[in-house]
Amino acid sequence: MKICRAAWVFSAALFPLLAFAGSQDASTASEELNPPRFEIAAESGYLLGAFDNPNSYEIGAEFIAGRVRWGVNDNEGWLRGYNQFCITAMAEPIFRGVENHYFGVNFGARYNFVQPNSRLVPYFSGGLGLGWIDSHPNVPGAQGQDFTFNILTAAGLSYQLTENWKISAGILYQHLSNGGQTDPNPSLNLFGPQIGVSYSF
Repeated sequence: MKICRAAWVFSAALFPLLAFAGSQDASTASEELNPPRFEIAAESGYLLGAFDNPNSYEIGAEFIAGRVRWGVNDNEGWLRGYNQFCITAMAEPIFRGVENHYFGVNFGARYNFVQPNSRLVPYFSGGLGLGWIDSHPNVPGAQGQDFTFNILTAAGLSYQLTENWKISAGILYQHLSNGGQTDPNPSLNLFGPQIGVSYSF
């Protein structure tokens, strides 16, 4: 439960940081940094269970994300970049573990660190959401009910292939929990690599 509380606090703290970094409105940003307003991404990951759960979970993470630019910081320095508000649809087959699948939606933010004349763009993202898993509450370590909350946090690099297309690679953390609605509430903490492709317009 300590890990669960720490993950919620960490994700909640992400949003003020991103808002501060993008405090300059896009309309006042210089022409040098004018990222597209909309982006659609398809991302895949492979996540492994960690920490206290007794089952060795292995989960495929398949995401379709829509992102909307909502702030640009064109000042000099390492915080130069832009914010995006993200909505992510999640479909996750469970290759190893008690359950078989997880479906959900996540609402979050992503900050892209953009340096002049560089195609490589580091990013950091986080969000909160909800979803459904085919729970088996009578199995030790399994999820206690179908309805769950989720936390996503990711960090990585994207590479600008063309004006519209980007590829990305990074590390993803996912937390699944029903928020203590059942007892016990074993929850899941998952880590793994993630790759993606996106189209901006």
